[in-house]
Amino acid sequence: MTIPLLTPQDLERRRGLVSMKRTATGLLILMAVIFCVSFALQDEIPWLGWVRAASEGGMVGALADWFAVTALFRHPLGLPIPHTAIIPRRKDEIGASLGDFVESNFLSEPVVRQKLESTHIGQKLGDWLARPENATRLADEISVGAKGMLSLLDDDDVRDVLEKLARTHLIEQPWSESLGAWGEGVVAAGGHHAAVGLVLDGIEEWLENNPEAFARLVSSRLPSWVPSFLDRVVDDRLYREALGFVRRMKDDEFDPARRAVDNYLLTLTDNLQNDPLMIARFEHAKSELFDSPRVRELASATWNTTKSALIESLDDPASGLRVQLARTVNDLGSRISTDSRLSTKLDLWVTDAAVYLVNTYRHEIASVITDTVERWDPREMSEKVELQVGRDLQFIRINGTVVGALAGLAIFTVATLVFGG
Repeated sequence: MTIPLLTPQDLERRRGLVSMKRTATGLLILMAVIFCVSFALQDEIPWLGWVRAASEGGMVGALADWFAVTALFRHPLGLPIPHTAIIPRRKDEIGASLGDFVESNFLSEPVVRQKLESTHIGQKLGDWLARPENATRLADEISVGAKGMLSLLDDDDVRDVLEKLARTHLIEQPWSESLGAWGEGVVAAGGHHAAVGLVLDGIEEWLENNPEAFARLVSSRLPSWVPSFLDRVVDDRLYREALGFVRRMKDDEFDPARRAVDNYLLTLTDNLQNDPLMIARFEHAKSELFDSPRVRELASATWNTTKSALIESLDDPASGLRVQLARTVNDLGSRISTDSRLSTKLDLWVTDAAVYLVNTYRHEIASVITDTVERWDPREMSEKVELQVGRDLQFIRINGTVVGALAGLAIFTVATLVFGG
């Protein structure tokens, strides 16, 4: 069984309880002493009869209330008297009743909604986040948590998850039809002209800067018996033709070669959508690419590099990531605190979320009380409760002593007046 731990507040309550017990017991002893003295001397001093009656009533009241208070927590004098030690004996029932009470009266939708709506959580949260020191503190806590999560992640598991996600949502999904439709729209709108022009610019620049390389490329494919001067003539002629061909394609969108490229792209995009053979070849090439060991190695290296960079940035308070995170939190707080519509939406969201949790899990939340009380040791649980309310209950003993004395005095006075003494 779980024993409730005594907190410093409990220890202070225990000192107060012991003090009040001594006071109540002292009054009982005082009544007993007064009763003995007055009882012994009442024949010699008649007015001591009223003192005896008052002290006698005080003793009866003190004893009765002592029994009542003690019976709540234990058996008086250790005697197993029926209907005593109520709290330890009915511990589980008390815990269940307390849980039901909290569930019915505190974990209800009207109570939770009214409390949260009157709290203005959005405004208070915005004001808190708008202070730079709080934003930095929250960013630090987020960084520590994120760093811990990244450190705990198993790289192999992450790679497996990423691979499964990529395979499910990328590799196993057909691309050709979507890519073909997208490409067809781009070509029809002329969006490909910039890309083709960029390629032609690169080819033109290479030809202009590397005529010797082009010449060697051509000469190496001529027969060995061709005279060298013819090599130079052929190289020069082919170089000028190639450079002119590229420039015409680049400068004239209606050049036959440029139109041939357009037609080829339109045919390609159409085949990607409608030609089964082209579709199969494209999907096969896609699968081969993703299944390539080099691609997997690249993905693994990318993850490792990203993870290391993130951990390093999260660990450095002066890193751009940490600074930007704090700035973002601060900006968010300023926006919430100044935008009444946003803070109202936040209030509504928090309230609805809390109400949903209460309506869905109210019994489970209240059962924490019931289950906790059930696990407590009866004796220790009784002591815990007595520390909370025992000091006030000792006032009942004190009041019982005073009321009993007054009642005894009143009864004796009435009896004396009625029957004589």
